[in-house]
Amino acid sequence: MIIKPVISGVVARSAHPFGCEAAVLEQIEFIKKAKPMTDGPKRVLILGASSGFGLASRIALAFGGNKTHTIGVSFERGPSEKSVGTAGWYNNIFFKQQADKAGIKSKNIIGDAFSPAVRQQVIDYINEECDGKLDLIIYSLATGVRPNPDTGEMWRSSIKTIGESVTGSTLNLELDQLDETTVSAANEQEIEDTIKVMGGEDWESWIDDLINADVLNEGCRTIAYSYIGPEATYPIYHQGTLGRAKINLHQTSHALNLKLAGIGGSAYACVCKALVTKASVFIPGFSTYILSLFKVMKAKGLHEGCIEQMHRLFADILYSSPSQIPVDGERLIRIDDRELREDVQQEVSKLMASITPDNFAQLGDYEGYKKDFLKLNGFGFSHIDYNTDVDLNALEQLHF
Repeated sequence: MIIKPVISGVVARSAHPFGCEAAVLEQIEFIKKAKPMTDGPKRVLILGASSGFGLASRIALAFGGNKTHTIGVSFERGPSEKSVGTAGWYNNIFFKQQADKAGIKSKNIIGDAFSPAVRQQVIDYINEECDGKLDLIIYSLATGVRPNPDTGEMWRSSIKTIGESVTGSTLNLELDQLDETTVSAANEQEIEDTIKVMGGEDWESWIDDLINADVLNEGCRTIAYSYIGPEATYPIYHQGTLGRAKINLHQTSHALNLKLAGIGGSAYACVCKALVTKASVFIPGFSTYILSLFKVMKAKGLHEGCIEQMHRLFADILYSSPSQIPVDGERLIRIDDRELREDVQQEVSKLMASITPDNFAQLGDYEGYKKDFLKLNGFGFSHIDYNTDVDLNALEQLHF
């Protein structure tokens, strides 16, 4: 089978297994050359470990000098007669291959993180293979739906504004064009459902189950990833349904911090930089901001991808020598500090005002944006021959 990139709008319909391997190796090589952690966690559970910040977290912890034993939970699809499978499926496989070579323990659990059966599988593994204790839980699930645990009905998130509709520009990666999009206002049910899916309720439920199972070590921490952004993006993000869900996530971190205090533990929401991830490409009206941000931050030598952000979080903030973790007035860890620098935002605002559907590829960093998107799915690596036939039977033999 010859595997080529297939894109529908902003959705990748194909993934290249050996390009995914190259992406994993690229991140591992960065971490091996970077500043090591001084005293990292020994056993970590990552909910949503197969791509984006979750995968980068796993790589940063496992290969960052501490040889952290990671349990990665993700909902992915393997190869079949109909498809080659998802990028996350191969990211999991190739991460574990490299971890095994380096003598680093790891476990991939493929299944729905909302499922009680998966939770029990995680707890059983912790008891059997992790001395019954975890040092860190990372919540990095990116999904549009979540089942109601009582009824089984699905809550569905909505990426909408609150109050009034907003018109903005959205990239169409399939056609390489910038389209005008109007984001409509959400009703109360859509707001509540988005909070249920993308807020902190499931994170808290996971921690409660792990506390009840007595599998948290003394001093155990938990973190979840968030985004706020600059004022220019507030109408679409921070003041919209996504922002309302993130506020709920931030509030949950405070509740969990109190729950973990009894074992000397702590909980934090970590605010990250705007990046190209499988979740962020779906945010309508956000495109001109990211195109401008990438252009400005790269020119200033400040740009970071997921792996750079996660390295800085673990090596410089969570597991560095100082015992006091730096937070802002709302107890948020801020690794979006470089994005929100005043000089960066001033230049971004000027560039955004100049971008049109005719010049976005020249003025903004569209080349870098699309390259990042393609790499998420294993494409765009110069050393890989994408015209080479891929043996589906051989892919099916790959295992976790």
